[in-house]
Amino acid sequence: MGDFKVESDSLGNIDVPASAFYGAQTQRAVNNFPISGLEMPRRFILALAKIKRAAALANKKLALLEAATASAIVRACDVLLSGQYSDQFPVDVFQTGSGTSSNMNINEVIATIASRELGKKVDPNDDVNRGQSSNDVIPTAIHVSAVLAVEQELLPALDILYRSLIDKAKTLESYVKTGRTHLMDAMPIRFDQELNAWAGQIQQSKHRLQAILPELKSLAQGGTAVGTGINTPPEFSAVFVQELSDFCGIAFTVSENFFVSISSQDTAVALSGQLKTLAVSLMKIANDLRWMNSGPLSGLGEIQLEAVQPGSSIMPGKVNPVIPEAITMVAAQVMGNDTTITVAGQSGNFQLNAMLPVIAYNLLQSIELLANSTRLLADKAVSGFTVNKDNIERALARNPILVTALNPLIGYQKAAAIAKRAYASGRTIIDVAEEETDLSRSELERLLNPSDLTQGGVKS
Repeated sequence: MGDFKVESDSLGNIDVPASAFYGAQTQRAVNNFPISGLEMPRRFILALAKIKRAAALANKKLALLEAATASAIVRACDVLLSGQYSDQFPVDVFQTGSGTSSNMNINEVIATIASRELGKKVDPNDDVNRGQSSNDVIPTAIHVSAVLAVEQELLPALDILYRSLIDKAKTLESYVKTGRTHLMDAMPIRFDQELNAWAGQIQQSKHRLQAILPELKSLAQGGTAVGTGINTPPEFSAVFVQELSDFCGIAFTVSENFFVSISSQDTAVALSGQLKTLAVSLMKIANDLRWMNSGPLSGLGEIQLEAVQPGSSIMPGKVNPVIPEAITMVAAQVMGNDTTITVAGQSGNFQLNAMLPVIAYNLLQSIELLANSTRLLADKAVSGFTVNKDNIERALARNPILVTALNPLIGYQKAAAIAKRAYASGRTIIDVAEEETDLSRSELERLLNPSDLTQGGVKS
């Protein structure tokens, strides 16, 4: 019995571990939701602490909370933000759809820390949660945590990958390879053109993410229970946002429509869609690298990725493209998270979305996975691969599709016949074209020069 203490709430008494900083409502959530063992992300908890800190300062400025109590709450939040007591947030992700359990979890922890410092009781509801509701706190925490994660982690990671691709492309400008469409031989392309296309995808994703940030920085705080702002003065939201912005160094704004911000999660769904688009781009890049690296003898063998670990427990000497493989799994996870967020986003029944915790969890996981994997792709795949020059030149010399450059001179049908003969005989296109056309060898060499063809071909 000494390992527990008795705490109470509106439902009565309940045993809580003696070492816990949380109280009755958190313990009920722990008892009620033994579902996954997954806790709310650390970044989400820190966002809640920032919100409670800003709310206490706003309440102090508006004379809604005694100055000493507000200051104690602020100091308690600072303690949490320093990394202490991170084990005091045990509530499962799969909990009440409003996230009330997580809101009360942090209210109770802050109240305990503040009470011990102040020497008198700080109430989790009347003091820490003053002028707030779970219904505006949790949507605000989703936005705040996502903004910070995107700006501090994901966008810098995309810059690293973009720069890595651009820098690598510059070193490969002289390499011409066989282009491929439908996984079949196509017209030549330079390596730098291929890598610059990947870089373009990453840059486009960055721009899409930046475009949604202003909407994400618009916060629900101040709408309280249903969007009407019950139990908080109209000026609270503006003062709160200013305090939060000053503390975070980010210009957050008050939502133009609390009813939208509380009843829907459309912005989170939109952000997830952009994260999914980035995942699609990374899947494409990773799979291209895997194909180009395939072999090395029986595949394309165009490049050799850095060997970072043995590839087989039974086949000695085998080395696999493990970094691109990890990236493809991240992409699959993010796509799955987007489906979850999409379904959850549909659960905005009347004045509240009732799947907020799972939206927060999946959104932040997607951002973290993408940030970590893009850095990994840059550092351990893009920057270190080498080109197998002999392989790409051998394949390029035997590529019958080069005959496409002769279409304007000999016509499509004649060019197709030459290509088929080159395929069947295993000869180079220039040898067959010399026999089948009136063009001289020197003229054919000029017209079929692969490097010129990567720039649109020889202009007559």
